[in-house]
Formats: sequence, structure tokens, C-alpha cells
Amino acid sequence: MNKSFRATAFILCTVATSSLGLLSSCGDSNKGDTMTTEAAGTESAMTDSMTMPNDSSRMGNPAGVMVDGVAMTPDKTIVENALNAPSVSTLVSAVKQADLVETLSGTGPFTVFAPTNAAFDKLPKGAVAGLMKPESKEKLKGVLTYHVIAGRLLASDLKDGQELTTVNGEKIKVTIKNGTVMINDATVQIPDVVSSNGVTHVIDTVLLPKE
Repeated sequence: MNKSFRATAFILCTVATSSLGLLSSCGDSNKGDTMTTEAAGTESAMTDSMTMPNDSSRMGNPAGVMVDGVAMTPDKTIVENALNAPSVSTLVSAVKQADLVETLSGTGPFTVFAPTNAAFDKLPKGAVAGLMKPESKEKLKGVLTYHVIAGRLLASDLKDGQELTTVNGEKIKVTIKNGTVMINDATVQIPDVVSSNGVTHVIDTVLLPKE
């Protein structure tokens, strides 16, 4: 390596090191290996929901995904799209009752596993009415936030056996068998309903957190 090339390499190395705020020398290969290992360990330790990219390639088809014969388009928020889908009207009412409309209309991004009206109908008689009472507001909020993940998770991001931490702090488990995606005991019926602030997956069963 001639002197000119070495000088250029040293300058580039110094700039890169300064930009990353690293204290180690670029010429120390052992430290470089250690840093690479530590970075990999940190990445693997982070939850999948917090490491998903948020680039334009993941923003969905501009034409949207059809739910109840209505296009759910990526220029609308999660709540705006849900308001146009009759089959999740119970969920929308619950979100309003729990004062979560503003939250789910925020920047996010969020991943929402959205139970259909039929999913709510499968709950024991009187359960939904009980949750919708003013005195049950915090419990309702806990149930709803058990369906929400911080981050944009498309179906392709979900892996068999994966555990995701919900906004309410508890975990849900992903199971994939013969192409069918399940979240706990719920089957994903319509995946990848992309909105401007996240993505919704329509499911057939209400997810219930541990008491």
C-alpha cells in the first residue's frame, strides 16, 4: 500500500469512527470483531416489533386491501380505515370507549390484530357489555392494548414460535402452520392492511390477557 492510499484510508476510517462515536482504532481488528459481535447481540436481543424498517417499500399498495368490500388504503390511519369496515365495528366502539382513538391515530407505527364482530360474539354472554361499562374502562383498555404491538409488522415479518410484546406489556405468541398464521388462538383472516401509521391484521378471535 503506497503512502497516498494509506493516508486516504486513515482519513476515511477516522471520519467513520467519529461519526459512529467509537473510541476504538480502525486498525485494531480484534476490537472491530468485538464490536461486530456486540452489535449482533444487541440486535438479536431487541424485540422484532421494534426493529422493523419503516420505508416506502413497506407502505402497501396505494389501491389498498379490501375489507368488507371497502378498500383500506395506506393514506389513512388505522382508525380511519377501521371506521370504513363494518365487520370490525365492535372493535371501533371499544376503542372509542377506552379513549384510544387518539393514540391509534398517532404517528406510531403500530401493528394491530383486529378482532371481527364475530370474534367478539364468541365471548361469553354479557362479556362485551361488561367491558363497555364506564367502570370497566381500564380493563377494556388492557384488553385492547393486548392486541397492539409497537412497530410495523407485516405477515412476512412473523415467524413460527415468535413471541411479541404487546403495548400492555404481556406477550403473544405467533404460530405458523401450512401457511396459516395464528396469534395465540386467533387465526389471521386478512393480513397486511397497511395504514399510514401502521398495519392491521384481521383476526377471528379476541385475544385475552392473563388476569
